[in-house]
Amino acid sequence: MVNIIWVILTVIGVVFAMINGTMNEVNEAIFNGAKEAVTLCIGLISILVFWLGMMRIAEDAGLLKKLASLFRPIVKKLFPEVPSDHPAMGYMLSNMMANMFGLGNAATPLGIKAMEELKRLNGGKNEASRSMITFLAINTSSLTLIPTTVIAIRMNYNSASPTDIVGPTLVATFCSTLAAIMIDRYFYYRRTRKG
Repeated sequence: MVNIIWVILTVIGVVFAMINGTMNEVNEAIFNGAKEAVTLCIGLISILVFWLGMMRIAEDAGLLKKLASLFRPIVKKLFPEVPSDHPAMGYMLSNMMANMFGLGNAATPLGIKAMEELKRLNGGKNEASRSMITFLAINTSSLTLIPTTVIAIRMNYNSASPTDIVGPTLVATFCSTLAAIMIDRYFYYRRTRKG
């Protein structure tokens, strides 16, 4: 569906540019955008490789397991239907740890695996379970301690102080995660009272 929307938007844009005689500006924007995208990607790769390497060192040193065990009681309260030893719990904790360090690209495959395990735990139903909804809400709001991708983008564009974003990001993501949990619980309890 999203692909169809993008095609429609592109066709409308091109037709509009043809009617208004601004095809040269559209072509220039396309090529400049493509050039800037490649430059941005190359700039991000170095930072992401560094932080993924740091995550690997932290994982090998056992730091991620210690962090995961620290957060396990909280996560267990958020997901009471998921057994502590179920693979979904491990994937969810790993996803949350990757998001905390601003590694959304590394967190995505872990989130997908967590959802697959939660679906299996839900009996393979196509309807989302309580745990799936809660995980999606938390994953979307994602508490972030170090926004590595944003820092990388700011460094790529020669920011005078690229790490100034750390404090505001921590406050904003703490508030968004807290709000996501409260809204999720509100709608869950509202639905259970009606049912």
